Amino acid sequence: MYVAPRHLDQVLPEADSWNGTGIIARIRSPQMEKQIRLTGLPFVASQLGESSPPKAGKRFGEIDTHSKAIAQIGAKHLLEHGLRSFAFCGFMNCHWSSVREMEYVSLLRDKSFPCVTRHIHMASWIQQPHWLDTWKHEQPGMVSWLRSLPKPAGLMTCNDVCGRQVLQACVTAGLRVPDDVAVVGVDNDDLICELSDPPLSSVALDVERAGYESAQLLDGMMSGRIKEGYVVHVEPTHVVTRRSSDVIAQDDRLMVSALSFIRDHFAQGISVSDVAEEVGASRRTLERHFSTAIGRSILSEIARCRIECAKELLLETDVSCYRVASRVGFNSLKTFNRTFHRREAVTPQGFRKMARSTAGANDVSQALLGF
Repeated sequence: MYVAPRHLDQVLPEADSWNGTGIIARIRSPQMEKQIRLTGLPFVASQLGESSPPKAGKRFGEIDTHSKAIAQIGAKHLLEHGLRSFAFCGFMNCHWSSVREMEYVSLLRDKSFPCVTRHIHMASWIQQPHWLDTWKHEQPGMVSWLRSLPKPAGLMTCNDVCGRQVLQACVTAGLRVPDDVAVVGVDNDDLICELSDPPLSSVALDVERAGYESAQLLDGMMSGRIKEGYVVHVEPTHVVTRRSSDVIAQDDRLMVSALSFIRDHFAQGISVSDVAEEVGASRRTLERHFSTAIGRSILSEIARCRIECAKELLLETDVSCYRVASRVGFNSLKTFNRTFHRREAVTPQGFRKMARSTAGANDVSQALLGF
């Protein structure tokens, strides 16, 4: 096996030192794509669709992120935080960024929410060696655009690199994140997200599954079992919430207090009466506020917080369903199973199994959306 060094340009090994039978590559230039195709070897590549739709053909396949599902999960996350004004920032001349933008804007406008967009040059020292100089020229425009957004705003970026640039521009603009602008990126790159200020919320992708499926595809093409390649879709799993989007966007102070209490204490087995008592309002009055502000009941909001947390535990850990139920505030496994199935149309165990089987990846994405 030959692994190319991770520097400015990926290179193919010399023919006399490598007797390979297949290639998995991240293609960043037409020249590299041409070199790989000239080998005549089966290959699976990402980045072929960076400026055009993904494709596949005889003896080659492609790895592509499921941009529609990514945009939907990002929009859902911001909507659930009570935001009603939205924006999207993406890269110029980048197909996957454009698809995410289109889906995000379409979904929000279908729900009658305003959404504005902005494009910047791709922040990549590999593809754009002078991107830092370009960013210095672009940042003032970004600052003005951010200041012009109706506040509070929910802003999704095409990926975490773009998200970090938006956060930097927010600092320059004197905007509070997440109170003025709540930001969510894509990729859940731990290094970028945790080192951003504030830490960046991000849509996590199931890259491990896509890696296995890509290797399986390449193996099939090398052995001749698979004659035609196909597109391997990298599915989103959930939003990893960090400080950049941890906001409750409500003008109603009673709602802010109630929602804050629920999100801080849902795992402690709280009831509707506990919430009403905490905020000093009658249950009837508080239910009316919930119906007007977020369109769901107090009990439904408690259940939503519990189920969203349960999904993360089911996806990211091997903790038993019984312990998951206990951790998120259900007093019995039976109640947990019933509530989960009512909201997601699948049992917790079924949800976990789908997440761990290639065939069920898209079903999990749909379950996570919940629109």
